[in-house]
Amino acid sequence: MNPVFGSVVQDDYLALVRGFTAARKHRLETLRTREEAEQYVQQVRSVILRLFPLPPVKSPLNACETGTLDLGDFVMHKVIYHSRPKYPVSAHLYLPKTKAKVPAVLFLCGHSGNGKNAEIYQICARGLAMKGYAVLSVDPIGQGERLQFGEVPGFRGGTCEEHNILGRQLLLVGENMSAWRAWDAIRGLDYLLSRPEVDGIHIGITGTSGGGTMTTFVNALEDRVTMAAPSCYITTWLHNLENELPTDLEQMPPGALAAGLDMGDFLIARAPRPLVILGQDNDFFDPRGMLETYEEVRRIYRLLGAEQAVCQAIGGGDHSYSHANREAMYGFFNAISNRGTSSAEPEYISVSPEPEIWCAPGGQVRNLAEHRYARELIADKLKERIAARRKHSRQELREIMRRALKLDEPFIPHYRVLRMRRDDTGIYSRFGLETGANGRLMCVLKRKSDRQDFYHLSTARKILLYIPHLDAQDELGRMAFPGDAVVYGLDVRGVGECTPAGCDQPLERDFFHEYQFDYHYASWGLMCGKPYLGGKVMDILCAVRLLAQDGAEIALQARGQGTVPGLIAALLSDQITSLHLMDAPDSWEEMVRRPLPGAPLSVMIPNILAETDLPELREAISEKIG
Repeated sequence: MNPVFGSVVQDDYLALVRGFTAARKHRLETLRTREEAEQYVQQVRSVILRLFPLPPVKSPLNACETGTLDLGDFVMHKVIYHSRPKYPVSAHLYLPKTKAKVPAVLFLCGHSGNGKNAEIYQICARGLAMKGYAVLSVDPIGQGERLQFGEVPGFRGGTCEEHNILGRQLLLVGENMSAWRAWDAIRGLDYLLSRPEVDGIHIGITGTSGGGTMTTFVNALEDRVTMAAPSCYITTWLHNLENELPTDLEQMPPGALAAGLDMGDFLIARAPRPLVILGQDNDFFDPRGMLETYEEVRRIYRLLGAEQAVCQAIGGGDHSYSHANREAMYGFFNAISNRGTSSAEPEYISVSPEPEIWCAPGGQVRNLAEHRYARELIADKLKERIAARRKHSRQELREIMRRALKLDEPFIPHYRVLRMRRDDTGIYSRFGLETGANGRLMCVLKRKSDRQDFYHLSTARKILLYIPHLDAQDELGRMAFPGDAVVYGLDVRGVGECTPAGCDQPLERDFFHEYQFDYHYASWGLMCGKPYLGGKVMDILCAVRLLAQDGAEIALQARGQGTVPGLIAALLSDQITSLHLMDAPDSWEEMVRRPLPGAPLSVMIPNILAETDLPELREAISEKIG
């Protein structure tokens, strides 16, 4: 891959998100009265609840304690509760040694392989317990004692990869990782409030990084929380995109930007609930965005007559729940719950080793008799979607695809004649197609020739258009084609010359890595309500319109991940007369049924399995497929 146009995808989404951000900013600036602020609070709360598909009924928690640890001023209880049937959540409950009822805090862990057992999270939770709070510290899915892929052959990665794999599978059945993660926390709150030691009047929630994300989301979803302290998450989504920062799929709620939301709205949704926003000046979550968000949240609180209920603190360090931020959190919770204890952190907080603090046998809930993997519960959702599905006509499938992918009408694009390239497999004429908004070049069309340079498009009667797996020129050079056809390859957005050049996490660029550039932009597409796959299909449809304008027959060939947009394009376009698929996935259903989906997020469509699947699309155009 040689990403000559490596910025086009970034620029395309950047323009879209800047548009959303400007529209939201303008709306916030129009709010002038308390009544208008209250209406805004109610509206964003309603939108957020709609975007988070939570279970309509709470199943029994079936909570149990598997052991205790006496830690001097407080006792740590090893707890397991079930947020869904046979879906155990491991947690530590810290209870001060007092007969009086105490305020409580739900502590949500950030990214760490050992979850709640990580040293920093033990310090946070125990520091709160030493100040007189009941604290429930919860293992997130894919962390600590809730690992999902440790025994799955071929799995590579850790916490972030676990979250993103499950997130893809949830997406296909119409759910999302944001809601699943939030639900575990909400059920943890149910358990915490069931304890007789908890007063129920002052209920805090806090966490950092991924735990800051969940603190932010649960703050918006829950009316029982009375004070919130998200740490090292709050910025703006625009800053994340500008800085090319990949984040987990649960941190990218589908449709949130398209619905007019930003991070600040998840805080505004419960205004004037007491709130402290915590950050670090050397955080990769851009602190400039945190300050912007703080100011817009404070303005809403001011209109509500409660400006004193929101504050912020920025520590002078890196991305972490720093000592300074912990003390800011202690002081804030103490002030709201009217506790006289100092905000200073105790000089010494003990940290316990594993396996001493494991809740489950062997330190994994999968060893419990009552246990199901997340993928098994997702498979149940899949069965429900398939059972409710009906067969569709070709025209109905076309409408489903246009609606699901948010496709506009394809058009004959303006093209740029780029300099040709030569290698030992032939000569490649190159044409940049402006298929994006406002004339943005989004894909590159290449004509393969053995002997001649071409600076114009062919008027041939037969044209073969190839959609690659990763790179059109590289793959065309290894293939043979009929002599009577003019052969073109198309690097759609995101592959070949249009492969994104930035947002790498590991040093080695890996197209299919669960946390690199292809995943990154596919997740932004979901947030913006404009699936990445829809853009790829639009590139193909516009290229076909361009090549077929003089009456040419268009035969489409596609390989690997290119087969999904190729198949959809062939369904939608009558100008594509034949279709040949190579190394194509069997179905979206198989991507859910397998422990590892085997396909990137960029070929997936939200909730598509409620309506159709790839075999039905192939059947609808079976006369084209050879």
